[in-house]
Amino acid sequence: MMNYLIIDKLILDALNEDVPNEDVTTNSVIDENSQSMVDLLAKEKGVVAGLQIYERVFTLLGGVEVEFFKKDGDVIEPGMLIATLKGNTRNLLIGERTALNFLQRMSGVATLTRKFADKLEGTNAKLLDTRKTTPNMRIFEKYAVRVGGGCNHRFNLSDGVLLKDNHISAAGGVKKAVEAARAHASFVRKIEVEVENLDMVKEAIEAKADIIMLDNMSLEAMKESVELIAGRALVESSGNVNLDTIGEIAKTGVDYISVGALTHSFKVLDLSMKNLRNI
Repeated sequence: MMNYLIIDKLILDALNEDVPNEDVTTNSVIDENSQSMVDLLAKEKGVVAGLQIYERVFTLLGGVEVEFFKKDGDVIEPGMLIATLKGNTRNLLIGERTALNFLQRMSGVATLTRKFADKLEGTNAKLLDTRKTTPNMRIFEKYAVRVGGGCNHRFNLSDGVLLKDNHISAAGGVKKAVEAARAHASFVRKIEVEVENLDMVKEAIEAKADIIMLDNMSLEAMKESVELIAGRALVESSGNVNLDTIGEIAKTGVDYISVGALTHSFKVLDLSMKNLRNI
């Protein structure tokens, strides 16, 4: 699923943030050899994502086993049992909040993504995320997008060439920007250009851009742009996309629709660890 060399560091950073020295509350009242079971429960409907990350928190702490009854991508309902955890009571309590923080946020992203993806059923357009992610949470949030039914755009600035308005202005125009990018970047990298009007679309076509991003264009302008491009480049739509507009945008014929809201405007999914009992 993911590179655990990266994942483990991020999880350990989160644990160190929450427990810089000790969990003074837990250590005060729980014997170090105490063993317990506890349930992971859904408190609202949504798409669960991040169960491996949730489990990994307890794996790193040690002495805890997790049995899952659901898998990433499943729709969960209020009161539904997602998992049962068994092991060292102290580590169950120490890891609780960190594990839930990852799982609730990833599930929130997956739940919102699924709502957008459902709007694209029956169309040829694919749903994309953006780099508008929570700092240090990108690897988790972009995974959650895939679980929810979306696709990943570039992961970081090293992934691919995306010439936005400021790049184009600094380079002196679309053609110069594309030429400079083509001269610098490896031939295996596609070049994407952000455009705001039909004149810029024409420039991007002439410059032989691989992907043309239609930024904040009207539906009519998007339709004209798709007809003008006529398959000579992939077409992405971006800017102010919401659940009410994405269906109509897809009908313009674009290949991709990027939605920043997937990772910057999601609501965390309410989950909890309850019913702790000694064993």
